Amino acid sequence: MTALLEIENLTGGYGDTNVIFGLSARIVAGQVLGVFGRNGVGKTTLARLIQGSLNPTGGNLILQGKEVSHLKAHQRRAKGIGYMPQTNMVFNDLTVLENLTIGKPSLRLEPYFDRFPRLAERRDQLAGTMSGGERKILAFVRTMIEDTNVIILDEPSEGVQPENIELMAECLREHANTGAGIFLCEQNLNFLHNVSDHYLGIDAGKTIVNQRAVDIRPDEVRSALSL
Repeated sequence: MTALLEIENLTGGYGDTNVIFGLSARIVAGQVLGVFGRNGVGKTTLARLIQGSLNPTGGNLILQGKEVSHLKAHQRRAKGIGYMPQTNMVFNDLTVLENLTIGKPSLRLEPYFDRFPRLAERRDQLAGTMSGGERKILAFVRTMIEDTNVIILDEPSEGVQPENIELMAECLREHANTGAGIFLCEQNLNFLHNVSDHYLGIDAGKTIVNQRAVDIRPDEVRSALSL
């Protein structure tokens, strides 16, 4: 299977303080890499090191055969790495429609409005006046419609109603089936289990699990979280 992004011995964090230590993984075309770990173990830091808002202090990021760890976030985005952060994920002063069409006014949104009708109902509402769960859905759709083939999602289901989480799962599987590779950080283990092809478990910035989803039971994932 084709690795869109190779993460090789990645180390980094904030300033002189490393949070991730020599971590390696692969984001594969057509697959979801489910990333789990307790709060504060480095999942968001890893996502930001891959996306480019944090600079690694060691290791390599190989995107489709080319080293990109020296590139800034906007340069990585231009090369196909999309990102949905855990917080500050929408433009609060823009409407739902403006959030979705900024820079791409001719984009066809009907398939997403059909799937998430609340967005269609609130298309002219300022994003900052929506609930936290609704903003998450908006941010999720914004990320899905971008022209990227490596997609990083940090806690997309947080605060989202169960029926909409199921719709998110459908979107992720459909997107992976187009050949995208998805890096999904999630605390919702049911969601993670429903969509993941491979698991990456992290504790104290290091790998504790790195194996195919079919080779690890959900209870083993929960056990790893309690280490």
